Amino acid sequence: MRVLLVEDNALLAQGVCLSLTKLGMQVDHISSYQRALTALDYEDFSAIILDLGLPDGNGTDLLKQWRKKGISVPTIVLTANTDFDTRLACLDMGADDYLSKPFDVRELAARLRAIVRRQYGLDHNQFTYGALSIDFSTCEVFFKGEPIQLSRREYQLLLEFAQSAGRVLTRSQLEQLTYGWEEVGSNSIEVHIHHLRKKMANELIKTVRGIGYTLVEVV
Repeated sequence: MRVLLVEDNALLAQGVCLSLTKLGMQVDHISSYQRALTALDYEDFSAIILDLGLPDGNGTDLLKQWRKKGISVPTIVLTANTDFDTRLACLDMGADDYLSKPFDVRELAARLRAIVRRQYGLDHNQFTYGALSIDFSTCEVFFKGEPIQLSRREYQLLLEFAQSAGRVLTRSQLEQLTYGWEEVGSNSIEVHIHHLRKKMANELIKTVRGIGYTLVEVV
């Protein structure tokens, strides 16, 4: 799950990034309105965490601009303002959820999983696809009933395949969703897919020549 965090408080942002990364998420951080305004034009994200009090603009205006562009990425609004009208306005503008500061990052993570599940039509944290089972809340993976130990990148990659089961994902999409703005090696995605196949089944991830990869239901 790749998350865009729009937050100007550097200390808070650092803590959120660290905590969510430990929970298997890829988090990219932006601290200004202007950078956030165009960040989603050419990039893929699973969810957005948006602070309303940005130094060069208002988060509600940013949300309005995104929705006007047709950007429907699930968004959680963060703010120290607990005013009812503000919460209502954000939801009416297209926010999917709202969390008041201060907050527990575990609740933030749970809310992120919930809005992304809704986006992909999943109704709970347990994902089963043939012999593959994933618990999104604990990051546990099982294949044919056996626990599978994955690296953080391997888990992030498998999560993207699971959330897009039945769809073909391009290498570019997988690089963005797994690495975000971090540097990525020329064959990193291929190496991770090789490891996933080796740990579970070679036929689990199918190569669609010239296009990308897709998750296959293995029984």
